[in-house]
Amino acid sequence: MRDENSQITFADLEFLQQGIRLDPLLEKISDFLDNHDELVELVRCDLERGLKEPETGRPGLTPDQVLRSLILMRIKNWDYRELRERINDGYTLRKFTGFYSQPVPRHNAFNQAFNRLTSTTVERLNDAVVEAAVDDGLEDGSKLRVDTTVVETNIHWPTDATLLWDTVRVLSRLIGRLRDIVPKDVPPFANRKRAARKRMQKLQRMTASQRETQQVSTYKQLLAITQEVLTNVRRTLKATAQSRGKTPTDILTLEELRKDLTEYCSLGDRVVDQARRRVLGGEQVPSSQKLYSIFESHTDLIKRGKINKPIEFGHKVFLAESAQGLVTQYHVLDGNPSDEDHVESSLKAHRKTFGSVPEVFATDRGFDNADNQKTCRKARIGCASIPQRGGKKTAERQAFEKSPDFKKAQRFRAGIEGRISVLFRGRGMKRCLAHGKERFGVFIGVAVLANNFMKIAELLIKRETKKKPRPRAA
Repeated sequence: MRDENSQITFADLEFLQQGIRLDPLLEKISDFLDNHDELVELVRCDLERGLKEPETGRPGLTPDQVLRSLILMRIKNWDYRELRERINDGYTLRKFTGFYSQPVPRHNAFNQAFNRLTSTTVERLNDAVVEAAVDDGLEDGSKLRVDTTVVETNIHWPTDATLLWDTVRVLSRLIGRLRDIVPKDVPPFANRKRAARKRMQKLQRMTASQRETQQVSTYKQLLAITQEVLTNVRRTLKATAQSRGKTPTDILTLEELRKDLTEYCSLGDRVVDQARRRVLGGEQVPSSQKLYSIFESHTDLIKRGKINKPIEFGHKVFLAESAQGLVTQYHVLDGNPSDEDHVESSLKAHRKTFGSVPEVFATDRGFDNADNQKTCRKARIGCASIPQRGGKKTAERQAFEKSPDFKKAQRFRAGIEGRISVLFRGRGMKRCLAHGKERFGVFIGVAVLANNFMKIAELLIKRETKKKPRPRAA
C-alpha cells in the first residue's frame, strides 16, 4: 500500500504552484473528505484486511485515493479504463484524487482496490456521510419519502434452453483449460457444444405449431447432452483430485478451475432439474426455486405490474430520501417482497439517524395497509401521506386525501421518482455489471454515496451563496 505521508517531490511542488482550481462541486466534496478523516479510515480497514504487513511491499493506492477515485467514477459514470485515462490526462482530476504528479496506475489496479471494499463498509460510509451532513446542519430530517425500484443484473433473457446451453459451453471451456495444465490426467471428454447449440437454436426458432409436436423431444435431447457433460465433468474432477501443476501459477489456476467446475456442476443440476419439472413434467415451478442465470445465480424475478416492463431480472432496492435530496436509507431486498413491509423499519431507521420521526412521511399506494396506517398514527407523524389502496373510502378518508397537506406531501413524494432516474442515468445504477451478490450491494451503495456527496456539495455552495452580502446599489 502506498504511504500517505511520503515525502513530497519537487514535481508535486511545481504542480501545486500552478494555481489549479477544481470544479466547485468537486472542490466542496474534496473539502468535505478532508474534514472527515473517519471516512478514509473505513476504507483503510478493508484495504488492509487479510494482509500480514500492510505497510510493506510495493507502493499501491492509498485509502484516500481509492475513495476519491471511486466517488469520481460513479459521479461521472465512467468505466475503469476511462477513469484511469481521465485522471492521467487532467490536472484538476489529479488534484481531486490526490495523485498530483505521481504516475496513475493501470485500470486493473483500480478494479482490484475497489473489489476489496465490502457492502457493509459502503453502507457504513453512507451512514457516516448522512450523520456528518446532519451535524453540519445541512439536513434536519423533517420530511421523508420512500419508494422501491429494480436494478437489473447483467444476464441475458433466461429460458430453459439457453440455461442448458450455458451449462454445456461453460463446463466444456473450463475442462479445456484444465486439460492445458494437466493434459495427462484429464480423461477423454467429448465436445458436445455443437450438438447442444444446435438444439438450443432449434428451440429458440420454433413456431407455435412446431412447439406442439417437436418441443418435448428436442428438450429431451438437450437434457441428455447436458447430463452427459455433467457426468463427464464429475469423472474429470475425480480423476484430477491428486493432480498438481508444474509451476506455482499452474497450481493456483488448477485449484480455481476445480472450484469453478464444482460450482457450475451444482448450478447445472438445478438447471436440469427445473427444465425437467417444467417441460417434461408440466409442473409450474415456483419463482423462488428457479435459477435465472448460472453466472448471477442470486438474480430474482420481479413483477411490479409495469405495463412497459412486466418482468424484470435483478434485485428490488428500497430507497428513502430526505427533503434535501440525501438518500438516507437503501436496502437490497431478497425476492419480491411487498412494499408495505418497509414502513415500520424505515421509520425506526429515520428515528435512529435524526432522533425523531419525520413530520411528513410520503409514499405511493403500494405501501398502504391497516397496520402501516396504525404505525404512522402511533408514531405521531404530522402528515402520513399514504394513499389508500383499493376498497371504498370513507368520507373521513376522502376528506383527508383531498386536504392541502396531503396533496402537498404527494407532490413531495413524486420527487423520489426523479432521484431514481438520476441514479439510473447519471450514476449508472440501472444495470449492475459487477459479479456476485456482494459486489451488487457495493455497486448500489457507491451510486448512493456519489449522489449524497453531490447533494452535500450543492448544499454547501448554496449556504455560502446566502452568506455573501449583496452589493449595494450605486
